[in-house]
Amino acid sequence: MSELAQEIQAAVASRRNFAIISHPDAGKTTLTEKLLLYGGAIHQAGAVKARRAQRHATSDWMEMEQQRGISITSTVLQFDYQGYQINLLDTPGHQDFSEDTYRTLAAADNAVMLVDAAKGLEPQTRKLFEVCQLRALPIFTFINKMDRPGQESLELIDEIEQELGLQTFPVLWPIGIGDQFRGVYDRLRQEFHLFERSEHGRKEAQETIIPMGDARIDQLIEPHLYHQLKDELELLDGVGAELDLDLIHQGKMTPVFFGSAMTNFGVKLFLEHFLEKALKPIAYRSSKGAIEPTTENFTGFVFKLQANMDPKHRDRVAFIRVCSGKFEKDMNVSHARTGKSLRLSRPQKLFAQGRESIETAYPGDVIGLNNPGMFAIGDTLYVGPKLEYEGIPCFSPEIFAYLRNPNPSKFKQFQKGVNELREEGAVQIMYATDPTKREPILAAVGQLQFEVVQFRLMNEYGVETRLDPLPYTVARWVVDGWPALEAAGRIFNALTVQDNWERPVLLFKNEWNVQQMETDHPKLRLSRIAPIGFASEAVRSR
Repeated sequence: MSELAQEIQAAVASRRNFAIISHPDAGKTTLTEKLLLYGGAIHQAGAVKARRAQRHATSDWMEMEQQRGISITSTVLQFDYQGYQINLLDTPGHQDFSEDTYRTLAAADNAVMLVDAAKGLEPQTRKLFEVCQLRALPIFTFINKMDRPGQESLELIDEIEQELGLQTFPVLWPIGIGDQFRGVYDRLRQEFHLFERSEHGRKEAQETIIPMGDARIDQLIEPHLYHQLKDELELLDGVGAELDLDLIHQGKMTPVFFGSAMTNFGVKLFLEHFLEKALKPIAYRSSKGAIEPTTENFTGFVFKLQANMDPKHRDRVAFIRVCSGKFEKDMNVSHARTGKSLRLSRPQKLFAQGRESIETAYPGDVIGLNNPGMFAIGDTLYVGPKLEYEGIPCFSPEIFAYLRNPNPSKFKQFQKGVNELREEGAVQIMYATDPTKREPILAAVGQLQFEVVQFRLMNEYGVETRLDPLPYTVARWVVDGWPALEAAGRIFNALTVQDNWERPVLLFKNEWNVQQMETDHPKLRLSRIAPIGFASEAVRSR
């Protein structure tokens, strides 16, 4: 084995990459900060509540995020912990920005599903779980807010199994709940971890670790809590599944952890177990077959574009997931879609808004590259024989509106802003097939996406815009393209538009109209997800 191959192999073995999926208000930003706290990346967790009075959370940087106290964009947070290089792909919690989360999951090797103990599984969590299933991502479940009143732990486990079809293996089991939450029992290490509340979770939690069988446990846990714990552990041991690492890596079993991100209870234990059991960087499907991360030639793909991360410089950054080989500063690579050769200078390590120059990166890492308009989401960069990674799918939007520019003198700024936000994936943009209607149609999952687009067009491009809503709630791609649509003949109760790749999309007012279309035209195949292929195929099909 060559020296380079050994270097890449060692780097891959030490890397863990994951994204957090959750419903809004489940505590994702809080958990993110506490993982950074334990990883030594920050020394004091910022209070997420009352954000105007407190310092802003580390991962939220856009002005609008700070004003509203929500996560809108995905960021990348990289840090070291116990010999591992961790790449945490932070995603928007707000359901209106799930499209950004879908793309981020394309660059993740593992997912952490965060569940509110009081609310259980919620609609947004279920949607994102389905996206994880498309890629068979390993899912680690963290049931949060155990320091508040919530559902019974056994009920939460049962809900995950029944509704998601996942086998569960509780690694940590809670001792009490709400104001009686005392800590967790680690079933694998057979240890009690009892926590002390201090400094409202801003610093690492103090804990007492006691092995199973130690007589002191009777004095440290109230009798009724101890008896309840013993009964529940006996039930789990008797009827629960055995831990199976292969099933976890196939996305068929989820290890479950209980804790409180706000008070830090269980966060450190979760991080340690996750690093032991998570998948290291995985192979990605390409036009040349699956590319293993230990392949010596560098390859990677663009999964996110972001403009104006630094308002002072009006920059544009492309987020690249390294898939194989070794990335080196100033290396020359080929751009699969355009066929051009590029020199990758000024690469950056990303940590929310902060960035620093890097010299090298390995599979599983995410690097930032200045992007003066040469990259699009899904683009492949490679060294050696040409290959392309599979594209990142678009998912069905639910609200639609024409975006109007009422000021003709701002036409160039309007076009530039729309094009750059489209390239970023801030919103899906479609166009009517009628050539007289040239205004773009914004297509989004939620209303807040529209507000962000208008906010950014005004703040970043100086363009005031107007929205004219369209009466549609469902989009379906025509799987076999324009020939299939033409063969179907006249279409009723649907508007035909084209997406950014000029592929046909049908917009419906409701699901009933979709079912009617499928009944009337059984040969016309429709999909909730845009056809996935390789970039050059999309270009050829236009």
